[in-house]
Amino acid sequence: MKKITLGRSDLSVSEYCLGTMTYGTLTDEADAHRQLDMAQEAGINFLDTAEMYPVAPVRLETAGETEAVIGRWIAKARPQELVIATKITGEGSAAVKDGAPITPARMREAVEASLKRLQVECIDIYQLHWPNRGSYHFRKYWGFDPSQMDRSEVIAHMTEILTCAQELINEGKIRYLALSNESAWGLAMWLHLAQTLDLPRVLTIQNEYSLLCRIFDLDLAEACALEDVPLLAYSPLAAGILTGKYAGNVTPENSRRARTPDLGGRITGRVFEAVSGYMAIAQEHGLDPVHMAVQWTLTRPAPTLPIIGATTSEQLAHMIAGSDVVISDEVKAAIDQLNRAMPMVF
Repeated sequence: MKKITLGRSDLSVSEYCLGTMTYGTLTDEADAHRQLDMAQEAGINFLDTAEMYPVAPVRLETAGETEAVIGRWIAKARPQELVIATKITGEGSAAVKDGAPITPARMREAVEASLKRLQVECIDIYQLHWPNRGSYHFRKYWGFDPSQMDRSEVIAHMTEILTCAQELINEGKIRYLALSNESAWGLAMWLHLAQTLDLPRVLTIQNEYSLLCRIFDLDLAEACALEDVPLLAYSPLAAGILTGKYAGNVTPENSRRARTPDLGGRITGRVFEAVSGYMAIAQEHGLDPVHMAVQWTLTRPAPTLPIIGATTSEQLAHMIAGSDVVISDEVKAAIDQLNRAMPMVF
């Protein structure tokens, strides 16, 4: 697995990041540890998790269990050169008592709890799962209204969090601060405040990105490319839609769609027509559609790393097997043509 230097850091990470959000519920601990072993053997040294995980469903009672599963593997496997990214939960989540917002005090508590569960002394990348002010992600862009936000309050909050991050870095508890589910304005303001106030610069941004979800491609892509802030692309298979297993609007037993029929708003009247088009491109060029979808993210103009998550070790093995697949210019052109014909399908 190819390694790269992550943005403006000294972290050397694999091009694939391993997502872990199902560990502890849909993926039992034995298979989770099997996946972690497989990833290590394949050269993947980059893990992404969060204090609110596992998902399906997100519950206060199970929050933190994914980190604990990973921590028990770390204690047993003693992996070398492991880079761990985790997240503090944003305002309004069922995974946090009373849906508490991100504050310096809660951030300190959350860091200490994650360190204990992960059984590590320092978190490499500490991400804000989503902004307190809300965001347009998770299909919220259709009714997104930023007019009610108080700019001065947002700036004050960002300054407090950057100051807290500096303290945590000085104490050796985190190495870098990062973002998730952010906007171009948000990223620009975090970077501006860090530079102006000589506070920690955010390292990465983790947003949804796939062949079917390309809202990143405009203002955020420009910002990330010019400011050297890599995108950690979650859901590169669009919650499994790009595997083709839901083609024809079917719902396989025990699939994610069996539990969440609309797959978080991704099932729409046009999505299967688009999927059919991407499946046809893969077939025409002799590519596995899973490998095509994941590897395509690595070809983008802005620095992008896919987060590959799997419910089972068999699914993970399939994804890893495509890590050396090359996406040709012809394939990229066909993908772009289809995207122009069918943009924003969910």
